[in-house]
Amino acid sequence: MSKMMKIIGAVAVINIVARMFGFLREVVIGNQYGTSATADAIAAAYTIPNFIYLVVGGGLTTAFISVYHSTKSDKALYVRKSFTTVLLAAVSITTLLIIFTDPTLKLFLEDLSEQEYALVRNLYLWMMPSSIILVLSTWMSGVLNVNGKYNLSSMAVLLYNVGFVGIAVLLTSAFGPESYGIGAMLGAVLMGGFLYMGLRKSKLYSLKPSFGMSDDVKRLWVIALPILFGGASLQFYILIHRIVSAQFDEGVMSAVNYASKSTGLPQAILMTAVTTVIYPLLSKKEGEGDMETIRKLYKKGILYLVALLAPATAVAYFFAEPLISLVFERGEFTGESVLLMTPIFRVFALSMFFLAANTFITRFYYAKANSIVPVIFSLISVLGINVAVIYAMMDSFGPSAIAYGTFISAAANFVMLVIYARVKWKL
Repeated sequence: MSKMMKIIGAVAVINIVARMFGFLREVVIGNQYGTSATADAIAAAYTIPNFIYLVVGGGLTTAFISVYHSTKSDKALYVRKSFTTVLLAAVSITTLLIIFTDPTLKLFLEDLSEQEYALVRNLYLWMMPSSIILVLSTWMSGVLNVNGKYNLSSMAVLLYNVGFVGIAVLLTSAFGPESYGIGAMLGAVLMGGFLYMGLRKSKLYSLKPSFGMSDDVKRLWVIALPILFGGASLQFYILIHRIVSAQFDEGVMSAVNYASKSTGLPQAILMTAVTTVIYPLLSKKEGEGDMETIRKLYKKGILYLVALLAPATAVAYFFAEPLISLVFERGEFTGESVLLMTPIFRVFALSMFFLAANTFITRFYYAKANSIVPVIFSLISVLGINVAVIYAMMDSFGPSAIAYGTFISAAANFVMLVIYARVKWKL
């Protein structure tokens, strides 16, 4: 086995373990608070900080890596300037969202009671500052990755998830549900500190701020904006889940959150297994212009996803209730909570293949330097089809309408991506 494949395998394993600990956090919350107003508040408070982390951090880091590989200017200066750009963007966005805490929360969570809103607000104010550290951590991971330090960035995510849930559990007796706000903040500090020390120890680049809009920084923003919109459109699924579920009875928001995270775990793990093998080959063959091999990789990846996720979907759908009971039913997560979550979980299970396949196919679009079309398809699916389905089915299907919206819109997005790729590149 080549050195690169060993590295890829190790990173994949660490990422899977990190995802498992992220899911463990949801299981622990379910054990402590079940499908209660408190569990709803924890899920609601984390939505916006997580949105900033994944969308802003992911978009700017992807753009940074793209420019880093192509720049002809001094890389050390580019790293300093991009660090300054990412820092200012993270601080500005986070500061605005903290200043306008009440308008922001009431815009998305208008149907909460006064007591629920007070808890969400306290948790939000604990969690929101962590967005700055998380965005910077994502960027530092990018710097380490482009210099071959893959394990450090993967270990940092694992440290964050372990720290988040570990600190929250340790502090629960003293701080109650607010321990999850403290856990989010301190977990981010652990992650950021670990990555910063890794950069310092590696002696790669200085992070001394450098101001001024260079050509490289301008290119970074040109590349980042469509990626930001693409990432935002996918994260809008979660945001819409929170907004709509707040219109139902107490406990629905947390039930939807547990169900989506539960079906998202096998989907993400199995997709990682496929892309870990295929994506490095895709990048190489795209650079060589080998379209025949690219077509084979595309078809092979789709077949792998079908082979892996079709059985997982069948098991999740037909054995939903015993699976939920096995994983969640203890403590405050009662049989009533299991019954609430089961129909939502079943429908979310149907979307596993389509969500994984959409992410996989989009990588081929990015390899073809086409980031606009996937964004357009995502916006149509998430903000158009998804919302329309939810509101059309709410009265008849209750909370399950949220899951149906995800399933139907993800399937529609898949069809659009496949047809366009077939027509454009004969994939």
